[in-house]
Amino acid sequence: MITKISGTVERVDTTGNSIELAVGPVVHEVLVTELVRRSLQQKLGQPVALHTLEYLEGNPTRGNLVPRLVGFLSEVEREFFELICEVDGVGVRKALRAIIRPVGEIAAAIDEQDVKILATLPGIGAATAERMVAKLRRRMPKFALLVARESPGEAAGASDVLSETFEVLRSLGHSDSDARRLTDGLRSEKKKPKDVQEALESIYRQMHKPRAG
Repeated sequence: MITKISGTVERVDTTGNSIELAVGPVVHEVLVTELVRRSLQQKLGQPVALHTLEYLEGNPTRGNLVPRLVGFLSEVEREFFELICEVDGVGVRKALRAIIRPVGEIAAAIDEQDVKILATLPGIGAATAERMVAKLRRRMPKFALLVARESPGEAAGASDVLSETFEVLRSLGHSDSDARRLTDGLRSEKKKPKDVQEALESIYRQMHKPRAG
């Protein structure tokens, strides 16, 4: 399975959800969400690295299955996409069209059971939005941390660190809300943590910082 691919962006389809990525002499078609497509449109001719997943598209009974590659800016985005595809009535193609907002915003809407916002996503009506909430709400706190103030490309690395930090805080006994509050505090810092260890050290420094009085 191809889990990551690096190459030069040769073409971005402005009418669909795909790009062409040149890897040496070979040009691959990579399917992308609308959010990723907008980001890569500014990187024509530039090298990029995408986290990927593979799936087969077509009718197996007719023997016309076609392998497809889907690309993401971060591992967290890929994981979120796979969860969305688990919802009844949402396949890969529908998920590609639906994700037009940052992952963190969609995750927050699911976490807060905001069906009205979810139903505004392309191809996601009220009924599908309800199913998304029912199936995924308890798995969203980690992704809701990705409500980022930066662009998707700039935020990808920092978002991965914050998501991993959130999981570590939970394993240490913090509640979901407490872990989210602590990791959200890192967003206001000018210097973003480069790894989980640095993030935890920053959090605990703030927790034990003497209060002015």
